[in-house]
Amino acid sequence: MDVQGIILNIAIYAIPAVFAITLHEAGHAYAAKFFGDKTAWMLGRTSINPARHIDPVGTILVPILTSFTGFVFGWAKPVPVNFENLRDPKRDMLWVAAAGPGANLAMALGWVLVAKVLLTAGGDGIAYEYWIRVADAGIKVNVMLAVLNLFPLLPLDGGRILVSVLPNQLAYQYSRVEPYGMMILILLIVSGALSWMIGPVMGALLKNLYSLLGF
Repeated sequence: MDVQGIILNIAIYAIPAVFAITLHEAGHAYAAKFFGDKTAWMLGRTSINPARHIDPVGTILVPILTSFTGFVFGWAKPVPVNFENLRDPKRDMLWVAAAGPGANLAMALGWVLVAKVLLTAGGDGIAYEYWIRVADAGIKVNVMLAVLNLFPLLPLDGGRILVSVLPNQLAYQYSRVEPYGMMILILLIVSGALSWMIGPVMGALLKNLYSLLGF
């Protein structure tokens, strides 16, 4: 077992993974408050303090372990949203759901900026190489989480968005899938089918982001 490699991987992925997952949830909370539901806001979930959102297993352990597979997966404490409090529940559900992946895409661009500044400034040494690798991990983690969460399966954000745009009858029928959604998702991940389905999208998005760095 390469203990040194494991520790290095944890050190590189810890910062971007924690912030990617927690700011994803804060994005949901901000959007819910904006559209009329203050449940998450009253519970302090609009905070960007990771401590407000961290689930020890889903936010720390699982992302670190999955980082070795090339497919980072994780979760934070779910943001409570009372959709009935939204001004237009079916319509506003789309924006509340999209806010999480939107936050991840914004963070991916933020890490691109960090990498650009570092590469432009130049440097050498362990600290410089470390932050370059953290920025690279930040880009990858946020793209993976954004694309994964936009997959149209309940309870993922993509499933919420799909329910929002479907006609009422179809939306109701599709919502009945939710109790089985996590089981389906796990099967898709374990079988490799999910990587096959969303891998090209992640690859294209990463290619465009890296092009901003001249790669």
